[in-house]
Amino acid sequence: MIAATALLALATGCGSGSDEPAGGSTSHPSGTTSHPVKDTSITAEPGERFTLTVDQNASTREYWYLVDPEPDSSVLVSRGQDSASGSGDEPVAGAGHRLTFTFEAKGKGTTRFTLLHCTFTTCQGNTSSRPPETTAPSATPTTGAATPSQAPERITYTVTVD
Repeated sequence: MIAATALLALATGCGSGSDEPAGGSTSHPSGTTSHPVKDTSITAEPGERFTLTVDQNASTREYWYLVDPEPDSSVLVSRGQDSASGSGDEPVAGAGHRLTFTFEAKGKGTTRFTLLHCTFTTCQGNTSSRPPETTAPSATPTTGAATPSQAPERITYTVTVD
């Protein structure tokens, strides 16, 4: 029984329950490195790919976008986005999902890019594939609170390719 429990513990691992690394970046068998969203200073080698994974939920109008200024394409190129359900294999109405942005280091240098995080209180006119037309705070609703909403969260990343 003790051996079975130990084997189960080894098989399941000790994780935080999220796909993000707890202490730092991790390397995947595919050669892609996963960075935590708050890791805003990233170093890579030419040809290396890395990802940033965020949670979003269409039912609450919570979205993430790669916005201008985009990275210098001679240093870093966006390789697109992939989405995975946060509720398992089958999508469930109202459930969130994980959005993964993938980038590839191209040539030596330093560049910056920005991810914009919109929620129903910070952006208006956005959809899952279209960021809002403005990144200023949303207008005050005609009914409800008397104070304007907050500005959307912007995370700027600095990537150095050695």
